[in-house]
Amino acid sequence: MSEEDVRTFVSGWESVAASPLFGSARILNVEEGDGDVVAIAAVWSAGEGRPGLLEPMGVHQDHRGHGHGTTVTRGAAAALRELGASSAIVCAESANVGAIATYVAAGFSARAEVADWLRED
Repeated sequence: MSEEDVRTFVSGWESVAASPLFGSARILNVEEGDGDVVAIAAVWSAGEGRPGLLEPMGVHQDHRGHGHGTTVTRGAAAALRELGASSAIVCAESANVGAIATYVAAGFSARAEVADWLRED
């Protein structure tokens, strides 16, 4: 994620955290020793006994390949369990090799590909 992407992401989550929606959502991050955030993920719960969604997840480009994505993804799955989710679902483009490798390393398994639907504005 670029610095601008991180700022936009954090700004959006500050709005969510101040709203009633935050009762069913969490944001997690991984920091390095100096306190810099190097990975981030968000989770959304549909309620007790229902699947939860882990989306988005990202690792700063300068810190990829060090296990930070796997760490934040495992933490996100644990947060969904704490929210009562029956399972955790992730969505990633099959061409995004880094994301796929991260999710597999965190214990997720791939299902059949599903075509995306796009609505042009």
